[in-house]
Amino acid sequence: MDAEVTSGDRTQFSIDIHRDTPAALDQVFLDSAGSSLPPTPVLDVQLDHLRREAEVGGYRAAAERADDLEAGYGVLAELLGADADEIAFSDSATRSWLGAFDAVPLAEGDRVLITEVEYAGNAVPLLRRAEETGATIETVPSDAHGQVDVAALRELLDERVRLVSVVHVPTNGGLVNPVAEIAAAAHEVGALVLLDACQSIGQFPVGLRDLGVDMLSGTGRKWLRGPRGTGVLAVRREVLPLLRPRLVDLRSGEWTSPTTYALREDARVFELWESSVAARLGLVEAARYALGVGLDTIAAEVGDRAKRLRAGLADLPGVRVRDLGERQCGLVTFTVDGVAAPEVRDRLAEVGVTVTASFVSSTRIDMAKRGLDEVVRASPHYFVSPEQVDQAVAAVSRIGR
Repeated sequence: MDAEVTSGDRTQFSIDIHRDTPAALDQVFLDSAGSSLPPTPVLDVQLDHLRREAEVGGYRAAAERADDLEAGYGVLAELLGADADEIAFSDSATRSWLGAFDAVPLAEGDRVLITEVEYAGNAVPLLRRAEETGATIETVPSDAHGQVDVAALRELLDERVRLVSVVHVPTNGGLVNPVAEIAAAAHEVGALVLLDACQSIGQFPVGLRDLGVDMLSGTGRKWLRGPRGTGVLAVRREVLPLLRPRLVDLRSGEWTSPTTYALREDARVFELWESSVAARLGLVEAARYALGVGLDTIAAEVGDRAKRLRAGLADLPGVRVRDLGERQCGLVTFTVDGVAAPEVRDRLAEVGVTVTASFVSSTRIDMAKRGLDEVVRASPHYFVSPEQVDQAVAAVSRIGR
């Protein structure tokens, strides 16, 4: 698969997917929903910077890349359909999400709505802050397809709803929630919308304004194919005055006198001073790479692989595909009768097929509702060939037998 791009001030370049992902040639890698294989340019930019830090120290090395780091805000803004001043970097999707969530003012009697596919990493802080503030956490029912029931959401909405927390793509399946419809409904009562885009950024187009959300969090290590320890937060400019970030330092603001301070007025108010410069450069390079391949191209290729994998698994005796959703994406979940998900994962690893397992503790409401304790999760990216998908299906069939 080759790709070529010319866009704005980005220099035209061509991409050889197989050359840039050599590790994908001798294995069937189906865990981009966990932590994907980074392209060679993403690895190179990090290693180069780490070597430079060893030569001249971290401060001087960072100063040499100051223009590249500043340009990174524009690159992520292009990726996420935002403006550069609406972008903040962090060390993970969790840090990004927590920063935004903690900044939403909540008090006794306020309501926060979540979906049935809420992720444990969000649910724990949601429940804890409800204890602290007296706010309530309520779950929006899903429709017959397993995604958010927008009509049911409208029945729950009133002026006491301060926040609607939406998971774009759940960790335990391939459905894609109807985010734009959810956001439009929430805004009718003045509620803010926080989108967990951890599993969507990098596998199909995700736009802050196109979706109509107020805050959007994501990671580098999954579908974007960036480094671990990187995250991004996009916040609509109009929403920033309504938020009060709780974790701030000299990056987020300025100490203006012995007794006063002033916080930044852009999204970088959510950033902290210390970070891995090498990792951030890698994240920016990963975003450039995705833009170079083309988000629509990526979505089509990922969708093709996932559809092929679902169809192949569905034909196997004793194997049940567990995905929900009217619209489905690159996460494919399944179970094998009589074989635990971790055992399936481990036996597939023995023959060069990488998948992972997802457990009820990660997506408790949805999994418990469906009577599932665990599922096997496979997530083929565009660098996985159709033939490799077929190899994975064949490997699962041998386990089933």
